[in-house]
Amino acid sequence: MPNALITGVTGQDGSYLAELLLEKGYTVFGAVRRASSDHYERIDHLTDRIQLIDADLLDPSSLMAALEVSQADEVYNLAAQSFVPTSFNQPVLTAEFTAVGVARLLEAVRRVRPEAHFYQASSSEMFGKVHESPQNEQTRFHPRSPYGVAKVYGHWITVNYRESYGMHASSGILFNHESPRRGLQFVTRKITRAVARIHHGLQEKLMLGNLDAQRDWGYAGDYVEAMWLMLQQDKPIDCVIATGETHSVREFCEIAFSHVGLDYQDYVEVDPAFFRPAEVDLLLGDAKRAYEVLGWKPRVDFRGLVTKMTDSDMQQVGLEKERQAAGLAS
Repeated sequence: MPNALITGVTGQDGSYLAELLLEKGYTVFGAVRRASSDHYERIDHLTDRIQLIDADLLDPSSLMAALEVSQADEVYNLAAQSFVPTSFNQPVLTAEFTAVGVARLLEAVRRVRPEAHFYQASSSEMFGKVHESPQNEQTRFHPRSPYGVAKVYGHWITVNYRESYGMHASSGILFNHESPRRGLQFVTRKITRAVARIHHGLQEKLMLGNLDAQRDWGYAGDYVEAMWLMLQQDKPIDCVIATGETHSVREFCEIAFSHVGLDYQDYVEVDPAFFRPAEVDLLLGDAKRAYEVLGWKPRVDFRGLVTKMTDSDMQQVGLEKERQAAGLAS
């Protein structure tokens, strides 16, 4: 059975990818950073089926050791400092993890498992101030955040290792992809969590930034399948992964609030503090190559994504409220 090593296995994408690979019969190894406390919530249901290895994108020797232990046939690099606002506050740290970390991992793969197929998680944030719409694999990059800049480096160093050393190294240029496992700091989850809290009487208002920012939003569970398909190709390939539709933050709010019988205009307020120093106003992907070469298409549409996330947070917040009430009663 094939072996796979996933960096960032405890994140949204890593957890869905681990599930997918296990279903396909892989032996799955997850690289995790050693910390004083574990943050394995997204993979709690998988920890008895995957093998976790201490490794860090800042430490080349730990990456080589992880490759030795896993004997990985496929390596998926999903680890990064991935929150755009944080990248403005911590640009150097973002560069270390999200840019140079890719080079460290590629070099470790080249030395230890050069025959392995390598996947790099590139991002639509590389397009930033877009020069054409929709964006495809040939569209010029113009990143508008330290995160986007770091992702451009990670993308091009992957291309460089492929061309320099003949490695099977591919990049998936994924547009925004969300799920109930999205971190609470991301705008989509911030919205659905607030909807649930407002509905349950635990919150009164939701403060957001640019409501007119438009994104091509898909479901993370669909997008990890595209990652896997890319590494099954005979030759490495770079692919845009997207739905081909764009929707605004305002639309996201409207659907989420209306799903529980509320009008977003009664609860959402704009706070300039949440605007980025350099805004990315519109991202829209052209995934024709993925459709034609990989045979991949998204299954969950925008409305389905928003309602899936809202339903999940409604359930979670409801349970939290019940536990809180039970604690007070006791």
